[in-house]
Amino acid sequence: MAEGRSGAAAVIGSPAVIQSVDRAIDVLEYLAEREDGAVTDLAAALGVHKSTAHRLLAVLEARGLVEQVSERGRYRLGFGLVRLAGATAGRLDLVEQSRSVSRRLAAEVGETVNVARLEGDAVVNVDQVLGGATVATQNWVGQRTPLHATSSGKVLLASADPAERARLLARPLERFTPATITNRSVLERELARAAASGWASTTEELEVGLNAIAAPIRGHDGAVVAAVSVSGPTYRLGPDRFEAVAAAVMAAGDEIGRRLGWRDRRGTA
Repeated sequence: MAEGRSGAAAVIGSPAVIQSVDRAIDVLEYLAEREDGAVTDLAAALGVHKSTAHRLLAVLEARGLVEQVSERGRYRLGFGLVRLAGATAGRLDLVEQSRSVSRRLAAEVGETVNVARLEGDAVVNVDQVLGGATVATQNWVGQRTPLHATSSGKVLLASADPAERARLLARPLERFTPATITNRSVLERELARAAASGWASTTEELEVGLNAIAAPIRGHDGAVVAAVSVSGPTYRLGPDRFEAVAAAVMAAGDEIGRRLGWRDRRGTA
């Protein structure tokens, strides 16, 4: 298996493949500068044979990144680029709209605040704000963390439909500490409580000595698009503080959601 991966990496990193990728990007940039373009003009601009330009366009067209206009032989940018741009814009909007709320929450509770979203089968933290009581902490931004062992992951799992949750939890639940929940039935009960209460918690389930509380962030259509969490050491953020901190985290999640266009139960925006 390792040899297969190494072989694939070698092919992907070959000069021919790198040149093809570079040319494909040139195609997109060429079309971005004009309304559309003919294959012959594109080939001349790139300094390649017409057949090479046509092959590049065919691949990009198959992925929806370019499309033919009514006059055959002419191409323009496709809506596939909108999908890719939308994924990035959504991430940037989330960070932009949550940052000031996260700062206030971190100041209020004195602990680290993270905003995270589901990417693939893991939680990825997209922003982090340190609280006043924090001396030093791990930078979680960009890191993938397990769904079942994080408060944000539990929030995202609790909001997923049964089929999606089953897919996300198809593999055995990995143990990270003695407190990690590795029993599927126990986790399902935990998720049901999170869905009912509006928040989830972890008690030393990812790291010994670290507790966390998270609440959902909803998008404009009401669907949960991310989670906001507060984490801190067990000696400061013990179970006795969970209820009070959870109220503040839920309020922050609601405010971020409203900034993203969600109308809450009171009908405000």
